[in-house]
Amino acid sequence: MASQSRRTPLERVEYVLIVSTLLLLVVFTLQPLLNLLALSLSDPSKVAGFSGLSIFPDGFSPDVWMLLLQHPNVQRGIFNSVWMTATSVCIGVFGTALMAWGMSRPGLPGRRLIFILVLVTIVFEPGIIPDYFLMKRMGLLNTPWSVIMYKAVSAWYLIILIRFFEEIPKELLEAAELDGANPFQTFFMVVLPLAKPALATIALFYLVLHWNEFFRAMIYLNDQSKWPLQVVLRQFVIEGDKVAIVGANNVNNNLGLAQINIRALKAGMILITILPILAIYPLILKFFTKGTMSGALKG
Repeated sequence: MASQSRRTPLERVEYVLIVSTLLLLVVFTLQPLLNLLALSLSDPSKVAGFSGLSIFPDGFSPDVWMLLLQHPNVQRGIFNSVWMTATSVCIGVFGTALMAWGMSRPGLPGRRLIFILVLVTIVFEPGIIPDYFLMKRMGLLNTPWSVIMYKAVSAWYLIILIRFFEEIPKELLEAAELDGANPFQTFFMVVLPLAKPALATIALFYLVLHWNEFFRAMIYLNDQSKWPLQVVLRQFVIEGDKVAIVGANNVNNNLGLAQINIRALKAGMILITILPILAIYPLILKFFTKGTMSGALKG
């Protein structure tokens, strides 16, 4: 309160403008999500006239969510997305950390050349056609590994970790060597625990990258049982076939399911793909803030 009383009139105006702007951004961000949630929970008979601005359900019915979560394609899509994303994140974080640690060491032979080659991959990123032929030659087409290995080590995240590792005090590494630790013990027992904020940051980046990936999965995976959730969502939204989700028998025999609007089904499907990221993000937010700053500030 004392600090607020010492503010000048101009500072108070600036404070009000900043808070108002942030609140507006929160409203603009949350309103579409709340509208989708309300639409998916509304009574099927009232969905047709549901407003795009409303954030409260018109009536209540869990039929959309029960139908989607019980559908075999959605269940397989969730399972495929979870395990493929988890595997990709583990490979990406470990591979990036291992490579970044080696490139952060001044005595690495050819360090400058390797770093230049990493920067080249940022400027001249290969397109989908070379990727496709590479996956075909490696025999990975129509296997989940063709999607998992995409950007196993990202050059951008590699640079973040290199910068972080360069800031680790040399005294800590020398102390580990004096205690008899070999390079691998130093890396796993000293470096990685210190790098938790940066590792959490790039883990979040890899998580979002691989969870949202659908284009390469759509091209590389021909078997529908291997499709991640995002490809299932794309097919459903583009085709817009309610019978394919509800089922012909259910449409004919269950009046409640027959009344379910395609808009409500699309809203529920979109939320299913968004909610996991929204749930995980707050858990690593504190690490994310520290990690993003670590690559820009010298401690």
